[in-house]
Amino acid sequence: MKKSLLILAMFIGAAASAQDMTSKKGTPILPEAGDWSIGIGANSTLEYFGNLMNGSNSAPSFDWPGSQNVIHGKMMKDENTAYRIGLRIGFNSGKTTEADPQEGELSETKTSAMDINLMGGIQKYRGKGRLRGFYGGEVGFGIGSDKTTMTYEGDAPQGSTLEDKKGGTFEFGIRGFIGAEYFFAPKMSVAGEFGWGIGLGSQGEGEQTIADGTGGSDSAKTGKSSNFSIDTDNAGGSIILNFYF
Repeated sequence: MKKSLLILAMFIGAAASAQDMTSKKGTPILPEAGDWSIGIGANSTLEYFGNLMNGSNSAPSFDWPGSQNVIHGKMMKDENTAYRIGLRIGFNSGKTTEADPQEGELSETKTSAMDINLMGGIQKYRGKGRLRGFYGGEVGFGIGSDKTTMTYEGDAPQGSTLEDKKGGTFEFGIRGFIGAEYFFAPKMSVAGEFGWGIGLGSQGEGEQTIADGTGGSDSAKTGKSSNFSIDTDNAGGSIILNFYF
């Protein structure tokens, strides 16, 4: 974590003296009004990690920029203002078939999950040269679901799970952020960011279906969970590569 920020600081410091605002071909270094950008989390490259929303069985929580599976972007309103967006729409399913070596029977497990995350905000810039400070705020929310179903060729063993349906997850957060962005090439930059915010997460009641060993089954509800937090949301900083076009 500290190593990643040190690398970023050395990179910026080594190049800070180069303040020409156009390339040798006359291409503007800084983004212009109407430009869009795509942000790529660089933390893994610099031995760091991050995650926006998690879909674990416990109540979900936020860990904003530099996250996996979320597409980050910006739209420049003017040279000192940008709108930020983030989006993830994920659906997945799977099937596994296994044979019981003693009974010679087959069992089949099916899984399905859904994760949808959306975030948006505004970013303001300060400074003139290639190195610019920024600050702003954003809001985000997410929903998710998770289900596992198992079927057997014969009677399911007593106590085995036939279906495990997790309660739906809901996440909401609002945060402020501050950071710096260095443009090392025309409309290409590396940015470091810190944030502080409020996060809410909840997971609804789920249901499990258990085999009774005689061809029947029993159902039981699973508990709910929720959390609330006010904290820095990316301790150590988040590092993102930005490409404007």
